[in-house]
Amino acid sequence: MQHLLSLKDYSKEQIEQMLELAKDVKANPAKYADALKGKSVVTLFEKPSLRTRVTFDIGVSKLGGHPVYLDSQNGAMGKRETVQDFAANLSRWCDAIVARVYDHQTLVEMTEHATVPVINSLCNLYHPCQALADFMTISEHFDDLSKVHLAYVGDGNNVTHSLLLCGAILGSTVTAVSPRGHNVDAQILKEAEALAAVSGATIRVTDSLDDIEGVDVIYTDTWVSMGDNTPLEQVKEIYMPYQINQALLDKTGAKKVLHCQPAHREWEITSEVMDGPASLILDQAENRMHAQNAVLLTLMKG
Repeated sequence: MQHLLSLKDYSKEQIEQMLELAKDVKANPAKYADALKGKSVVTLFEKPSLRTRVTFDIGVSKLGGHPVYLDSQNGAMGKRETVQDFAANLSRWCDAIVARVYDHQTLVEMTEHATVPVINSLCNLYHPCQALADFMTISEHFDDLSKVHLAYVGDGNNVTHSLLLCGAILGSTVTAVSPRGHNVDAQILKEAEALAAVSGATIRVTDSLDDIEGVDVIYTDTWVSMGDNTPLEQVKEIYMPYQINQALLDKTGAKKVLHCQPAHREWEITSEVMDGPASLILDQAENRMHAQNAVLLTLMKG
């Protein structure tokens, strides 16, 4: 049995297979209409969600399975009862657990006591399902991911970490551009660099936008992560120079733009770019469902 807590636990071949499966699920939905018939998937949410909740809920249904949604009001893990008991009980009823949590350690503890696959749908350190959807979207426009240069611009967060790890495994060039003091986690960066040494990928971290001229795809996220109550106005001075706008696209030559959403228009990205011809943002959002279905099929069907 295999879980998905972070993409660093997967090989290049495994990730490529999931991406190809995701594309097939997208292209041939009828082929998979009964793939999870008789199976139930519990989706746990400690954090609010639009895309993650809807894409897993509808995605499981499209595969013929039964999704069961639990929010924190149904008993926050580790408070109403232990994570151990949560995982052990759910394992007796369902066939997989999808969890969106505040702390990565909650997922680690869950895998220690669950007897069904556990899938990380977001935590403080990683967002692997998002990265799979992102690279799936990129691969729909670029034939060879090893020749793609992806630049992430903004706060070094869980999304950045998963992009670095996924790109490192696939052999891509990934540059993370963040203001000083808002960089990615140093240990995760080391892990990405080690993976890149094996695949031939290039992993770079910088605070200068001059380092991403000639980039193929540019990506951003909200400046303040979910659960952080810092007002956007408070960090505007730090991040506004890193806004994704038409001037930055012209400067870098970026052909495509990604944003994992929710987006704060006119803050980290302008509406001109978000709604413009370079934007793949809605394709990216749709592909969350297909990528996640590929993960479910891979882990639940062995």
